[in-house]
Amino acid sequence: MFLFDLVDIVNYYNWRYATKKFNSKKKVAPSDLELIKEAVRLAPSSYGLQLFKVIIIEDQELKEKLVGSSYNQNQIIDCSHLFVFCNYTKVLERDIDLFINTKSKVNKHPVNELQGYGSFLKNNLLKKEPKETSIWTTNQVYIALAHLMTACATLQIDSCPIEGFKADDYNAILDLNNRHMNAAVIAAVGYRSDSDLTQEQKKVRKSSSLLFETI
Repeated sequence: MFLFDLVDIVNYYNWRYATKKFNSKKKVAPSDLELIKEAVRLAPSSYGLQLFKVIIIEDQELKEKLVGSSYNQNQIIDCSHLFVFCNYTKVLERDIDLFINTKSKVNKHPVNELQGYGSFLKNNLLKKEPKETSIWTTNQVYIALAHLMTACATLQIDSCPIEGFKADDYNAILDLNNRHMNAAVIAAVGYRSDSDLTQEQKKVRKSSSLLFETI
């Protein structure tokens, strides 16, 4: 049985903060990057379909091209890696077929035994209105984003989730529209700069008594 000290995870959450200034010279090691990617990959999603893609940008020229569409926030160009979480704007039959085929291989079930479930998914999801689909798939990426931030914290790697960017610009620059995708939220990942004064500020959160209600 895998044991994890809850005190440790709380300490990690207390350690992390939305980093405002990154050390541009310090990069995330490839091995740590793979761990972060795996945490995102293992994030739960509705029906397990993972109707999103995560684009990881390390190319400096591309980051500099995107910073203007991110209200000139310096995290975009100073971070080690910029994660762009892209939700699907349209569910295609092939998306469901891929899931069913993968499920068959992973769990060693004959694919014909899963066709009924596949038909159920198609009947429910392919009929959704575009706006409803986008709202639903956008919600999924935030679960994956939370996994990224938790993984980063446990590795003592900094992150900053960012909604302040022009999605239409990102969609155009990254050619997302042609792939039925939309830039929903981004996260800058790297290491805090010693000069980032935000790290000295205490977290401001509601008390447990205000936040939680047990009925």
